[in-house]
Amino acid sequence: MAEGTSLTGKVALITGGARGQGAAEGKLFAEAGATVILADVLDAEGTATAASIGARYVHLDVTSEEEWETVVDEIIGTDHRFDVLVNNAGILRASVLVKETVEQWEQVIAVNQTGTFLGMRTAARAMVGAGNGGSIVNISSIAGLAGTFGSMSYSASKWAVRGMTKVAAKELGRFGIRVNSIHPGFIQTEMIAHFPEMHDDERRQRTERATPLQRLGVPEDVARVALFLAGEGSSYCTGQEFVVDGGVQC
Repeated sequence: MAEGTSLTGKVALITGGARGQGAAEGKLFAEAGATVILADVLDAEGTATAASIGARYVHLDVTSEEEWETVVDEIIGTDHRFDVLVNNAGILRASVLVKETVEQWEQVIAVNQTGTFLGMRTAARAMVGAGNGGSIVNISSIAGLAGTFGSMSYSASKWAVRGMTKVAAKELGRFGIRVNSIHPGFIQTEMIAHFPEMHDDERRQRTERATPLQRLGVPEDVARVALFLAGEGSSYCTGQEFVVDGGVQC
């Protein structure tokens, strides 16, 4: 295993872990030696994913303050430490500004922004109490770096995640807790299964040609960066943005 990527002895919680990026992160973290807890609301899928990688599964609605408290208390009670949180859970409700409803807006903000806030706050309290430092990895998006057509609520939430990451990094650094954000581009997951590029070869090829690395991303591309940020290889990195988009933003 490459130097700085071992997570032996670490305890990691990954939200949105039933599938996609969260599942890929869980697999890599487990292979790196971490005790992995996958959290999601997709219980059947999450349980199966956890079993396949040697992880535990817990139900967690990231918008619920009470469920966050319960899950983190259980981790501390069972594992006696809490080292890594990956705030991966997120949703997308594509809609142009003039057609977006308040219901759509509030749903996306609740999961993507409030869920990340609750996760950071609950994890930080536990990490500070344990006194072992830690790493919080927030999954934002390139939509948190530049405006993206047809994604008002999603872009707003991901810009917020970017800003919250920086505030938390400043506040938690003195406790040895690092906080960074990852900004994926076009990653092939279930969340974008309805995108034309996922079932239209011409659109897919056009998108690939517009990407400097000439391909679309896969969940493992994001997971490898999350592993780096969770481990000691990134021990002097905090409050930073790590873009995983094949070069689209360069």
